[in-house]
Amino acid sequence: MKFSKHDKYVEDLCTKIRDSYDSVSRHVTVKARKRMLAEVDVLARRGTDVDMYEVKCSPRVIKARLQLRKLNRYLGNAMNSSNCYLYCGSFREIVSINVK
Repeated sequence: MKFSKHDKYVEDLCTKIRDSYDSVSRHVTVKARKRMLAEVDVLARRGTDVDMYEVKCSPRVIKARLQLRKLNRYLGNAMNSSNCYLYCGSFREIVSINVK
């Protein structure tokens, strides 16, 4: 099976952050009855806190912020969403994103 560039960056990020969290989940979807509402690339849990990571191949901060804001709206009440991050795969950088 051949992985896309995006999937390789998701794996890189998971490897990078794995030791800092209790659990790390990839490609978590938020669904309503008949449709998918949103998807987060990486959802990381430490205790009761949850951090969300959006992975982009290039530094598209605005698009990542919109996606994370949408996710925070759907998941924010259900869990203690702490921080949102953008992982830029081409630069291998993690950038904190303010979604509020």
